[in-house]
Amino acid sequence: MDFKQYITVVENFPKEGIRFKDITTLMENGEAYKKAIDEMAEFAKDKDVDVVVGPEARGFVVGCPISYCLGLGFVPVRKSGKLPREVLGVDYGLEYGKDSLNIHKDSIKPGQRVLITDDLLATGGTIEATIQMVEELGGVVAGIAFMIELSYLDGRSKLGKYDVFTLMTY
Repeated sequence: MDFKQYITVVENFPKEGIRFKDITTLMENGEAYKKAIDEMAEFAKDKDVDVVVGPEARGFVVGCPISYCLGLGFVPVRKSGKLPREVLGVDYGLEYGKDSLNIHKDSIKPGQRVLITDDLLATGGTIEATIQMVEELGGVVAGIAFMIELSYLDGRSKLGKYDVFTLMTY
């Protein structure tokens, strides 16, 4: 399936000069959304994954259905102040700013094999932060899956030692 036909490119969002890749138009099409999730879940099937992790918010709309397909739990990675129990946090850079992420300290058990999912790989800052937290909690990153990769931002270069899957590349 040509998934790019379901992506809307929005000029100058969230700020001037950014060409935002909007996955909501893919999600609005049940057949395309199901096929995208199925292909990403297929990537994970031979990875012996124990749990799926996804950063908010679009990582949830990718990771939750993948965890459902695989019959696994889902661990949310959230912005500061959004998780109710004790958290591990990390600051990171975005392609257009800075932010911080948190994960519950008890959500990943030592040795658990983790699939990290998100909608987009840009500069790699969000995923680097997520990897850092998973590994600090003793998890093993078994794979990373994205709907979209912006190859011109070279985020994949930060993920060299990991098995990375993307549905489409810009």
